[in-house]
Amino acid sequence: MPDELLSRSFTIHGRDFERAGEASTEIKSLLKELEIDPAVIRRTVVIAFEAEMNVVMYADEGTVTFVLTDEDIGVEIADRGPGIPDLDLALQEGWSTATDEMREMGFGFGMGLPNIRRNSDEFSVKSRVGEGTVVSSRISLDGAP
Repeated sequence: MPDELLSRSFTIHGRDFERAGEASTEIKSLLKELEIDPAVIRRTVVIAFEAEMNVVMYADEGTVTFVLTDEDIGVEIADRGPGIPDLDLALQEGWSTATDEMREMGFGFGMGLPNIRRNSDEFSVKSRVGEGTVVSSRISLDGAP
C-alpha cells in the first residue's frame, strides 16, 4: 500500500464563481513546492479545476479531496447536487447543460468530465439523481497517462 505524504480537502460552494478555482490553484502551489513533475502537476490541476467548476456550476456544495502518496495523486470530488441523469451523455465532449449565463462567463462547453477522464490514469464517476455525484481520479507520479 502506498504511503500517504499529503492530504487536503477543500469545500466548494455552488454558484460561488468569485472563489472558483481557488482549490485547484492551491493544489498546484503545493505540488510545485514539492517539485512534482510539471506534466503531473498540469494533469492534476486540469482534473481539479474541471471538477471544481462542475461543483460551482451545478451543485449546492462539494468537497475536493486531494491525496499525494509516494506512487500517485488521488483527487476525489463529492457533491450534493442534482446528479447526472445520463452519464454516457455527460461524458461526451461538447455536451452540456450549462445556462447561457454560465457560457457568457466562459464556462459550460461540455469538456469538464471528458477532460477529467482524459487526464486521469484511473477515472470513475458515480451519480444519483437528486443526491449528487462523486468523481474519482488517480494520476501516476511517473507522468505516463
